[in-house]
Amino acid sequence: MKTARTCILSEMLEDFDPQAIKDESLREAFLYLMNMVETLSAKVAELSEENQRLRDENNRLKGEQGKPRILPNKGKEDLSSEKERRKSKPHHKSSKQATIKIDREVTLKVERSQLPEDAQFKGYEEVVIQDIAFHTDNIKFRRETYYSPSQKRSYLAPLPAGYIGQFGPAVKAWVLSLYFSGRMSEPKILEVLHTVGLQISAGQLSCMLIKDQEPFHTESAAVVRAGLESSPWQHLDRTGTRINGHNLHCHVLANPLYTAYCTLPSKDRLSMLRVLLGGADLVFRFNDLAAQLMEQLAITDKWRNLLPALLPHDQDLTENELDAMLDAHLPKLGVNLRKRVKEALAIAAYRTQRTYPVTRLLLCDDAPQFNALTAELALCWIHEFRHYKKLRPRFAHHVHLLQDFGKRFWKLYHAILDYRDSPTPAQAATLANTFDQLFTEKSGYQQLDECKARTLQKREQLLMVLSHPEILLHNNPAELGARQRVRKRDVSLQARTREGIRAWDTFETLVATAKKLGVNLFAYLYDRITFANCLPSLASLIENRAALMAFGTSWGQAP
Repeated sequence: MKTARTCILSEMLEDFDPQAIKDESLREAFLYLMNMVETLSAKVAELSEENQRLRDENNRLKGEQGKPRILPNKGKEDLSSEKERRKSKPHHKSSKQATIKIDREVTLKVERSQLPEDAQFKGYEEVVIQDIAFHTDNIKFRRETYYSPSQKRSYLAPLPAGYIGQFGPAVKAWVLSLYFSGRMSEPKILEVLHTVGLQISAGQLSCMLIKDQEPFHTESAAVVRAGLESSPWQHLDRTGTRINGHNLHCHVLANPLYTAYCTLPSKDRLSMLRVLLGGADLVFRFNDLAAQLMEQLAITDKWRNLLPALLPHDQDLTENELDAMLDAHLPKLGVNLRKRVKEALAIAAYRTQRTYPVTRLLLCDDAPQFNALTAELALCWIHEFRHYKKLRPRFAHHVHLLQDFGKRFWKLYHAILDYRDSPTPAQAATLANTFDQLFTEKSGYQQLDECKARTLQKREQLLMVLSHPEILLHNNPAELGARQRVRKRDVSLQARTREGIRAWDTFETLVATAKKLGVNLFAYLYDRITFANCLPSLASLIENRAALMAFGTSWGQAP
């Protein structure tokens, strides 16, 4: 009976507007009751999900299947903010005829027998038709051979550059393009090659994708370095990936000129630091910055006071050397504290070294492992709004409050976008005041107010764009890069070996960067495979493009 009464009361309150109650104390009581129902509803939903997860795990342990997770049609779109953040732009359709490359011309003539005697020639009507040809270009090279009795050696005419093994450079360039850019699986690529008459096995195709790719690995590393040097701010995100059944983490580093992929076993702060170092092994250094970072990372005074006497000052240590020192002098240092100490020393070494580009500002989501990596941190506004998208109010009054907040949130977002085009100190102060007003104002909807309080704690990071107008308000460059790895995972599931996942990282870096720079991927791969090197490197293109873009003006750097 009590449950039935509660349900009836809840249904009565769903469309109830507390502002209609004139008595303030009674209105406060109704608001408290509505918030209590919202809190309990959210708790019940959370417990139901946890209960279902435990049931599914129990069924799996018994050899059965869990409940299938079937999302509603718009289940994944509920957390998307694309409609709110995007502004419609005028679309201008242009002709494609002017950009089509003409490979050959064919003149078509009218049969003279079909023409009347008084027909006069008036020129030609031109029609451009696009077509493509897939066929083999198998070559039998007849290599001259000479033998010198005096030298006791043979002389053999060399093959042209790029012709190594059984397959030519065009086959290799097409295979790499179809696999890494076209997202085709190996069996499907094999099917296409067999259709055009190429004799190639699955093993040969697999080796073509991952073996002997050191020149491309080198160019990928150069892309990462040039990308880090091109701007003092970077985007960073991560997604899951697999190697032979083991779960790893693919980290995506990006800015408007490049996107780089780095797969590592973990997603902790030290792993993020390795990504910023281009995947290199970490070094550790105790200095004044390390002492500050230890305090920032909540290492207690007891341990902070001991470390300066134990560790050499301003001297780089490898991880093995540091572990040996900690084992010898601080054997009672706990696992978590030990990790925090290593993080502080590694970050201090990274931020004070001069041999590799140092990122000044990181633009990312609010995951804790991003904190303290760089001198400044900016947070993604779209990711922040997802916390509000997750609210599921039961009452119409709360729905209206949430919708009104959303409108004001996106109005502020678009105002900051306009500010980026022509920033002024006065406008920055106005936007900061609007932010404070929006997130300090109490709505009466408890869950919404709690969300706003959490957002207010990130004020400095969310408003970093007011100090650095050249940065974006979102982390889409890195998130879109992560989505490409997800699509790759959908097609190929996983890499089998470390060599395979390294090839994934290298070629996805080159593919994504070439796309951003407007480079024809097939032409670039063919150029490198044939050792022609007629096309400039992607790293040099990044450097040239960065020189023309004012990425570092708010840091006092020349555009």
